[in-house]
Amino acid sequence: MPLSDNNPPQPCRWHAYRAIPELEQAARQAILEAARQAIRLRGAFHIVLAGGTTPRRVYELLRQADADWAAWHVYFGDERCLPPDHAERNSRMAAQAWLDHVAIPPGQVHPIPAERGAQAAAEAYARMLAGIGQFDLVLLGLGEDGHTASLFPGHDLGNAPGAPAAIAVLDAPKPPPQRVSLGARRLSAARQVLFLVTGAAKQQAIRAWRNGANIPAAAIAPASGVEIYLEASAISVP
Repeated sequence: MPLSDNNPPQPCRWHAYRAIPELEQAARQAILEAARQAIRLRGAFHIVLAGGTTPRRVYELLRQADADWAAWHVYFGDERCLPPDHAERNSRMAAQAWLDHVAIPPGQVHPIPAERGAQAAAEAYARMLAGIGQFDLVLLGLGEDGHTASLFPGHDLGNAPGAPAAIAVLDAPKPPPQRVSLGARRLSAARQVLFLVTGAAKQQAIRAWRNGANIPAAAIAPASGVEIYLEASAISVP
């Protein structure tokens, strides 16, 4: 997919599913297979979670999985600056849907401390990530405007050389305005990146992405490329 010079090339592999439950099951299997492989090769599995409705349903499917949970290490791609128990916190959603129901050691789940405010939380999360190498798997979504995590059009994407691992978002176009997001450069430091995209409202963003538009999602460019799971009805061939 051609991109502007602002981003490195992003090889995309598009996987279209006829129905959302089929996509969700495929995502569950991809996550578990990535975990098995990482644990077999390196003894641990480092995964970055996304927020949103589709990831939540996938997390619910993972609750009953037979996995070596003690080897899992969980991070978050972005977070809203809200109290830790707020219903719109990504960490709260993931805990309720999945993490509170499996035996991942609490010290291996790393929520973004966004309740401290965007700048302080971004700095703290960047310090915590300084000792972490490549992620094994990064899960991401896609917004109607092409945003991913809390990387929005016209805002800092964190993809410049030397960009911090986590960036403060002070004026997000969606509420709440204050957020913390891993930058595109840090999200790209991954062995595998998987986008989960559902909803008819995403069609325009998908079309722009496939046509090489420089949307924020296109800034996520790991060496291995990205996998994109989406509904067949949402994909259109340029």
